[in-house]
Amino acid sequence: MKIVQLEYFCTVSQYHSITQAAQKLYVTQPAISNAIKELEKEFSVSLFVRSKNHLTLTTEGELFYQKARELLASIKQTTQQFYDLGKQIPPIRIGIPPLLSTIFFPEIVLEFNKLYPEIPVELFEYGSIRAASLVQDETLDLALVNMHFYNIDKMNSFRLQTEHLVFCVSKEHHLAKIKELSIEMLKDEPIIMYNTDSVQNTTLNARFENAGITPNIIMHASQLYTIERFLQNGNCGAVLYSSLVKNMNGVKGIPITPLIQQEIGIVWKKGKYMNGSVEKWIDFIQNKCCLLYTSPSPRDA
Repeated sequence: MKIVQLEYFCTVSQYHSITQAAQKLYVTQPAISNAIKELEKEFSVSLFVRSKNHLTLTTEGELFYQKARELLASIKQTTQQFYDLGKQIPPIRIGIPPLLSTIFFPEIVLEFNKLYPEIPVELFEYGSIRAASLVQDETLDLALVNMHFYNIDKMNSFRLQTEHLVFCVSKEHHLAKIKELSIEMLKDEPIIMYNTDSVQNTTLNARFENAGITPNIIMHASQLYTIERFLQNGNCGAVLYSSLVKNMNGVKGIPITPLIQQEIGIVWKKGKYMNGSVEKWIDFIQNKCCLLYTSPSPRDA
Protein backbone atom coordinates (compact mmCIF):
# COMPACT_ATOMS: atom_id res chain seq x y z
CA MET A 1 0.00 0.00 0.00
CA LYS A 2 1.31 3.40 -1.01
CA ILE A 3 0.33 6.84 0.24
CA VAL A 4 -0.46 7.99 -3.29
CA GLN A 5 -2.89 5.05 -3.68
CA LEU A 6 -4.75 6.23 -0.57
CA GLU A 7 -4.90 9.76 -1.97
CA TYR A 8 -6.39 8.51 -5.23
CA PHE A 9 -8.88 6.26 -3.42
CA CYS A 10 -10.08 9.03 -1.09
CA THR A 11 -10.53 11.48 -3.95
CA VAL A 12 -12.59 8.98 -5.96
CA SER A 13 -14.66 8.33 -2.83
CA GLN A 14 -15.37 12.04 -2.50
CA TYR A 15 -16.36 12.58 -6.14
CA HIS A 16 -17.85 9.11 -6.88
CA SER A 17 -16.08 9.36 -10.21
CA ILE A 18 -12.66 8.39 -11.56
CA THR A 19 -12.95 11.05 -14.25
CA GLN A 20 -13.55 13.87 -11.78
CA ALA A 21 -10.87 12.56 -9.43
CA ALA A 22 -8.35 12.51 -12.29
CA GLN A 23 -9.18 16.12 -13.15
CA LYS A 24 -8.82 17.16 -9.52
CA LEU A 25 -5.46 15.42 -9.09
CA TYR A 26 -4.08 16.18 -12.58
CA VAL A 27 -3.49 12.49 -13.30
CA THR A 28 -4.74 10.05 -15.91
CA GLN A 29 -7.83 7.91 -15.34
CA PRO A 30 -5.90 4.64 -15.84
CA ALA A 31 -3.48 5.64 -13.07
CA ILE A 32 -6.36 5.97 -10.61
CA SER A 33 -8.08 2.80 -11.82
CA ASN A 34 -4.86 0.82 -11.43
CA ALA A 35 -4.25 2.21 -7.93
CA ILE A 36 -7.73 1.13 -6.79
CA LYS A 37 -7.34 -2.32 -8.36
CA GLU A 38 -4.02 -2.76 -6.56
CA LEU A 39 -5.62 -1.85 -3.22
CA GLU A 40 -8.49 -4.26 -3.81
CA LYS A 41 -6.06 -7.03 -4.77
CA GLU A 42 -3.78 -6.38 -1.79
CA PHE A 43 -6.61 -6.55 0.77
CA SER A 44 -8.87 -9.00 -1.14
CA VAL A 45 -11.91 -6.71 -0.94
CA SER A 46 -14.16 -4.78 -3.31
CA LEU A 47 -14.04 -1.09 -2.45
CA PHE A 48 -16.64 0.21 -4.92
CA VAL A 49 -19.89 -0.85 -6.54
CA ARG A 50 -19.45 0.22 -10.14
CA SER A 51 -22.26 1.53 -12.30
CA LYS A 52 -22.03 3.29 -15.67
CA ASN A 53 -21.13 6.80 -14.48
CA HIS A 54 -21.06 6.46 -10.71
CA LEU A 55 -19.01 4.70 -8.05
CA THR A 56 -20.49 3.84 -4.63
CA LEU A 57 -18.46 2.63 -1.68
CA THR A 58 -19.13 -0.91 -0.47
CA THR A 59 -19.39 -1.62 3.26
CA GLU A 60 -15.71 -2.53 3.24
CA GLY A 61 -15.00 0.55 1.16
CA GLU A 62 -16.72 2.82 3.71
CA LEU A 63 -14.54 1.42 6.50
CA PHE A 64 -11.41 1.65 4.37
CA TYR A 65 -12.26 5.26 3.41
CA GLN A 66 -12.59 6.26 7.06
CA LYS A 67 -9.26 4.67 7.96
CA ALA A 68 -7.50 6.03 4.87
CA ARG A 69 -8.60 9.60 5.64
CA GLU A 70 -7.37 9.26 9.22
CA LEU A 71 -4.05 7.88 8.02
CA LEU A 72 -3.49 10.63 5.46
CA ALA A 73 -4.39 13.30 8.00
CA SER A 74 -1.96 11.77 10.48
CA ILE A 75 0.83 11.68 7.89
CA LYS A 76 0.37 15.33 7.03
CA GLN A 77 0.18 16.34 10.68
CA THR A 78 3.29 14.34 11.58
CA THR A 79 5.21 15.74 8.62
CA GLN A 80 4.31 19.30 9.59
CA GLN A 81 5.21 18.69 13.24
CA PHE A 82 8.69 17.49 12.30
CA TYR A 83 9.20 20.47 10.03
CA ASP A 84 8.18 22.70 12.91
CA LEU A 85 10.61 20.91 15.23
CA GLY A 86 13.39 21.69 12.84
CA LYS A 87 12.04 25.23 12.58
CA GLN A 88 12.51 25.18 8.86
CA ILE A 89 10.50 24.24 5.83
CA PRO A 90 12.41 22.51 3.05
CA PRO A 91 12.63 24.66 -0.06
CA ILE A 92 10.66 23.95 -3.21
CA ARG A 93 13.29 23.10 -5.81
CA ILE A 94 12.24 24.23 -9.27
CA GLY A 95 14.11 23.78 -12.53
CA ILE A 96 13.69 26.55 -15.09
CA PRO A 97 15.10 26.87 -18.62
CA PRO A 98 16.86 30.25 -18.92
CA LEU A 99 14.73 31.50 -21.80
CA LEU A 100 11.42 30.39 -20.28
CA SER A 101 12.35 31.95 -16.95
CA THR A 102 12.28 35.38 -18.55
CA ILE A 103 8.62 34.83 -19.45
CA PHE A 104 7.38 33.34 -16.17
CA PHE A 105 9.84 34.51 -13.50
CA PRO A 106 10.65 36.32 -11.23
CA GLU A 107 7.19 37.90 -10.97
CA ILE A 108 5.52 34.57 -10.22
CA VAL A 109 8.00 33.74 -7.44
CA LEU A 110 7.63 37.18 -5.88
CA GLU A 111 3.85 36.83 -5.81
CA PHE A 112 4.09 33.33 -4.31
CA ASN A 113 6.47 34.64 -1.63
CA LYS A 114 3.94 37.31 -0.67
CA LEU A 115 1.24 34.68 -0.20
CA TYR A 116 3.50 32.12 1.52
CA PRO A 117 6.49 33.98 3.02
CA GLU A 118 7.31 30.94 5.18
CA ILE A 119 7.98 28.69 2.16
CA PRO A 120 11.43 29.07 0.56
CA VAL A 121 11.78 28.60 -3.20
CA GLU A 122 15.03 27.68 -4.93
CA LEU A 123 15.38 28.06 -8.70
CA PHE A 124 17.89 26.15 -10.80
CA GLU A 125 18.57 26.94 -14.45
CA TYR A 126 18.58 23.88 -16.72
CA GLY A 127 17.31 23.11 -20.18
CA SER A 128 13.91 21.39 -20.29
CA ILE A 129 15.30 17.89 -20.93
CA ARG A 130 17.87 18.10 -18.12
CA ALA A 131 15.37 19.68 -15.71
CA ALA A 132 12.83 16.91 -16.36
CA SER A 133 15.53 14.29 -15.76
CA LEU A 134 16.41 15.87 -12.41
CA VAL A 135 12.73 15.80 -11.44
CA GLN A 136 12.69 12.07 -12.15
CA ASP A 137 15.83 11.68 -10.00
CA GLU A 138 14.10 13.72 -7.24
CA THR A 139 16.91 16.28 -7.30
CA LEU A 140 14.20 18.77 -8.22
CA ASP A 141 10.57 18.86 -7.08
CA LEU A 142 9.18 20.54 -10.18
CA ALA A 143 10.29 21.95 -13.49
CA LEU A 144 9.00 24.51 -15.93
CA VAL A 145 9.55 22.95 -19.34
CA ASN A 146 8.88 22.99 -23.02
CA MET A 147 6.62 19.92 -23.14
CA HIS A 148 7.66 18.74 -26.60
CA PHE A 149 10.06 16.03 -25.48
CA TYR A 150 9.79 12.30 -25.98
CA ASN A 151 9.00 11.07 -22.43
CA ILE A 152 6.66 13.79 -21.19
CA ASP A 153 3.94 11.14 -20.80
CA LYS A 154 6.02 9.48 -18.08
CA MET A 155 5.56 12.50 -15.80
CA ASN A 156 2.74 14.38 -14.15
CA SER A 157 2.14 17.61 -15.98
CA PHE A 158 -0.24 20.37 -16.87
CA ARG A 159 -0.01 22.92 -19.64
CA LEU A 160 0.35 26.60 -18.83
CA GLN A 161 0.24 28.13 -22.27
CA THR A 162 0.99 27.71 -25.94
CA GLU A 163 3.91 29.64 -27.41
CA HIS A 164 5.06 29.94 -31.00
CA LEU A 165 8.55 30.48 -32.34
CA VAL A 166 9.64 33.45 -34.44
CA PHE A 167 12.88 34.30 -36.21
CA CYS A 168 14.41 37.30 -34.44
CA VAL A 169 16.74 39.80 -36.06
CA SER A 170 17.90 43.36 -35.65
CA LYS A 171 15.53 45.93 -37.12
CA GLU A 172 18.39 46.82 -39.50
CA HIS A 173 18.77 43.21 -40.66
CA HIS A 174 18.13 42.56 -44.37
CA LEU A 175 15.16 40.30 -43.47
CA ALA A 176 13.59 42.75 -41.01
CA LYS A 177 11.00 44.03 -43.48
CA ILE A 178 9.69 40.57 -44.35
CA LYS A 179 6.27 39.79 -42.87
CA GLU A 180 6.88 36.04 -42.61
CA LEU A 181 9.42 33.49 -43.72
CA SER A 182 9.89 29.76 -44.22
CA ILE A 183 12.61 27.50 -42.85
CA GLU A 184 14.04 27.26 -46.38
CA MET A 185 14.73 31.00 -46.34
CA LEU A 186 17.14 30.52 -43.40
CA LYS A 187 19.49 28.27 -45.39
CA ASP A 188 22.40 30.72 -45.52
CA GLU A 189 21.56 32.87 -42.51
CA PRO A 190 23.96 32.92 -39.51
CA ILE A 191 21.90 31.51 -36.65
CA ILE A 192 22.24 31.38 -32.86
CA MET A 193 20.87 28.14 -31.46
CA TYR A 194 19.99 27.12 -27.92
CA ASN A 195 22.18 24.88 -25.79
CA THR A 196 22.02 21.20 -26.63
CA ASP A 197 19.75 20.23 -23.69
CA SER A 198 16.89 22.34 -25.01
CA VAL A 199 13.73 21.02 -26.63
CA GLN A 200 13.77 23.87 -29.13
CA ASN A 201 16.98 22.50 -30.64
CA THR A 202 15.31 19.18 -31.34
CA THR A 203 12.31 20.89 -32.91
CA LEU A 204 14.37 23.22 -35.08
CA ASN A 205 16.83 20.55 -36.17
CA ALA A 206 13.92 18.37 -37.28
CA ARG A 207 12.53 21.25 -39.34
CA PHE A 208 15.93 21.91 -40.95
CA GLU A 209 16.43 18.21 -41.69
CA ASN A 210 12.99 17.87 -43.27
CA ALA A 211 13.79 20.85 -45.47
CA GLY A 212 17.15 19.36 -46.47
CA ILE A 213 19.04 22.25 -44.90
CA THR A 214 22.24 22.34 -42.86
CA PRO A 215 21.87 25.49 -40.73
CA ASN A 216 24.73 27.97 -40.44
CA ILE A 217 25.06 27.88 -36.65
CA ILE A 218 27.49 30.43 -35.23
CA MET A 219 26.73 29.97 -31.51
CA HIS A 220 24.95 27.77 -28.98
CA ALA A 221 23.64 30.01 -26.18
CA SER A 222 21.34 29.78 -23.16
CA GLN A 223 21.23 33.34 -21.84
CA LEU A 224 18.76 35.74 -23.40
CA TYR A 225 21.03 38.73 -22.75
CA THR A 226 23.79 37.14 -24.82
CA ILE A 227 21.43 36.36 -27.68
CA GLU A 228 19.93 39.84 -27.59
CA ARG A 229 23.33 41.54 -27.74
CA PHE A 230 24.42 39.48 -30.73
CA LEU A 231 21.17 40.23 -32.53
CA GLN A 232 21.51 43.95 -31.88
CA ASN A 233 25.12 44.15 -33.01
CA GLY A 234 25.33 41.70 -35.87
CA ASN A 235 23.73 40.23 -38.93
CA CYS A 236 22.72 36.98 -37.27
CA GLY A 237 19.30 35.75 -36.22
CA ALA A 238 17.79 33.46 -33.56
CA VAL A 239 14.55 31.54 -33.21
CA LEU A 240 12.88 32.61 -29.96
CA TYR A 241 9.53 32.45 -28.20
CA SER A 242 7.28 35.19 -29.49
CA SER A 243 6.62 36.45 -25.93
CA LEU A 244 10.27 37.42 -25.56
CA VAL A 245 10.41 39.86 -28.44
CA LYS A 246 8.35 42.62 -26.84
CA ASN A 247 11.04 43.13 -24.17
CA MET A 248 13.99 43.18 -26.58
CA ASN A 249 15.18 46.57 -27.78
CA GLY A 250 15.83 46.95 -31.49
CA VAL A 251 14.78 43.39 -32.28
CA LYS A 252 11.97 42.18 -34.53
CA GLY A 253 10.32 38.77 -34.51
CA ILE A 254 9.35 37.41 -37.92
CA PRO A 255 6.65 34.69 -37.97
CA ILE A 256 7.76 31.34 -39.38
CA THR A 257 5.50 29.39 -41.70
CA PRO A 258 4.29 26.79 -41.12
CA LEU A 259 3.74 27.90 -37.52
CA ILE A 260 5.97 26.22 -34.92
CA GLN A 261 3.93 25.89 -31.72
CA GLN A 262 5.39 24.87 -28.36
CA GLU A 263 3.47 23.83 -25.23
CA ILE A 264 4.87 25.23 -21.99
CA GLY A 265 4.00 23.55 -18.69
CA ILE A 266 4.96 22.26 -15.26
CA VAL A 267 6.10 18.66 -14.65
CA TRP A 268 6.61 16.63 -11.47
CA LYS A 269 7.36 13.00 -10.71
CA LYS A 270 4.65 10.39 -10.86
CA GLY A 271 3.99 8.48 -7.66
CA LYS A 272 6.02 10.82 -5.45
CA TYR A 273 4.27 11.99 -2.29
CA MET A 274 4.16 15.77 -2.35
CA ASN A 275 4.56 17.81 0.81
CA GLY A 276 2.25 20.71 1.53
CA SER A 277 4.64 23.31 0.12
CA VAL A 278 4.80 21.69 -3.30
CA GLU A 279 1.02 21.24 -3.36
CA LYS A 280 0.59 24.95 -2.61
CA TRP A 281 2.96 25.85 -5.45
CA ILE A 282 1.11 23.66 -7.94
CA ASP A 283 -2.28 25.09 -6.92
CA PHE A 284 -0.87 28.62 -7.07
CA ILE A 285 0.77 28.26 -10.47
CA GLN A 286 -2.33 26.67 -11.94
CA ASN A 287 -4.68 29.37 -10.65
CA LYS A 288 -2.42 32.34 -11.31
CA CYS A 289 -0.07 31.59 -14.16
CA CYS A 290 -2.71 30.67 -16.71
CA LEU A 291 -4.49 33.94 -16.03
CA LEU A 292 -1.42 36.17 -16.08
CA TYR A 293 0.29 34.84 -19.19
CA THR A 294 -1.30 34.32 -22.55
CA SER A 295 0.68 33.76 -25.69
CA PRO A 296 0.44 36.56 -28.26
CA SER A 297 -0.40 33.89 -30.81
CA PRO A 298 -2.96 31.96 -31.05
CA ARG A 299 -0.74 14.10 -10.22
CA ASP A 300 0.17 9.96 -11.56
CA ALA A 301 1.51 6.84 -9.99
